[in-house]
Amino acid sequence: VQLQAFGGGLVQAGGFLRLSCAASGRTFNSYHMGWFRQAPGKEREFVAGINWIGGNEYYAYYVDSVKGRFTISRDNAKNTVYLQMNSLKPEDTAVYYCAADRSYRGTAVKEYEYWGQGTLVTVSS
Repeated sequence: VQLQAFGGGLVQAGGFLRLSCAASGRTFNSYHMGWFRQAPGKEREFVAGINWIGGNEYYAYYVDSVKGRFTISRDNAKNTVYLQMNSLKPEDTAVYYCAADRSYRGTAVKEYEYWGQGTLVTVSS
């Protein structure tokens, strides 16, 4: 699977952005997908994930700091996963990465097999 993330940019605090991650591959619908971010001088951290349960069932989960503000979703017909980010804060500033894995369902960076390049999100105060 090859992943390409885009949609980052500069936004004022309180604003919104939608990130997209386009994936190659014919079995995208069965992959567990995640969004991560890495702020300057910090380790990469989990932001949101959306896991395949079976059939057309998925569930989403988030790090506490973005709950109620960010929404992860996917469009399997377009092989794309999204991260809608609302009420952005300066502390959300980071390079955002999407990741995929066939079997791992969780938040650990090292467990995801496939990664896209990052897209920079800058939130000004």
